[in-house]
Amino acid sequence: MAARTINEVIEQLEEIITSAIHTNNRLGYFAALYHKVTVRVKEGILNNEFEDGARMEKLDVIFANRYLEAVTQYKNNQRPSGSWLTAFEGTKKASVLVLQQLLLGMNAHINLDLGIAAVETAGDQDIELIRKDFNAINNILGSLTGEVISEINRISPFLSLLGLNAGNDQSILIQFSISNARDGAWSFAEELSGKKGAEYTACIAARDTNIRKLAAGLLKPAGKLIRFTVWVIHLFEWKNPRKIIETLYKSKKTYIRVSAQPA
Repeated sequence: MAARTINEVIEQLEEIITSAIHTNNRLGYFAALYHKVTVRVKEGILNNEFEDGARMEKLDVIFANRYLEAVTQYKNNQRPSGSWLTAFEGTKKASVLVLQQLLLGMNAHINLDLGIAAVETAGDQDIELIRKDFNAINNILGSLTGEVISEINRISPFLSLLGLNAGNDQSILIQFSISNARDGAWSFAEELSGKKGAEYTACIAARDTNIRKLAAGLLKPAGKLIRFTVWVIHLFEWKNPRKIIETLYKSKKTYIRVSAQPA
């Protein structure tokens, strides 16, 4: 069932995380990150940090439901978007770094889902009206991702080796950046907002095809040096998905549980 409020989003994310912990499933990595993002958005709404709190909640719920639906489709052997399918398939591979898992989820969710959510939130209104909210939710995702990457240095103690490839245009960190993803997602939203019916569907399909190609590059980075670096990092990274999920889920110092609060 689609979430109707931000509290319901948080409840469903907690269900995914709990299930992933019990089944030792790497699907829980991105869910743990996304839970932090959603809790942070909830805090922002309660603290009147956004231009329009009700509209921000609407955007957050529409945005989150695309991820929640993709997870449900995948678990039920249905086909989600190509971008999410590649991300979910990556969770089956023990050789894929935790950082790669997070980036794959962010790639599908920001580069594809965020633009669609923005258009659906705006409805018949000018999409420019929600640009501040759009940027705000993206900035939160970016800031918390930085926090999580810092935290997973414990999970992946050799993660800093990726910095050795900072000048390499094929580096996994160069291929994907939050700011570039945000700008691309907004451009996609602007393009999509002027379309209806078959054109609307075709525009999403074309975007999904391009983002899935980016996902493939994140999953299997090009270049011998970056592949060797990823291999070395993986040697020393924690191997127990349950332990990793629990660490990502419980690590945020300002973590609050809001699912029990009234909607």
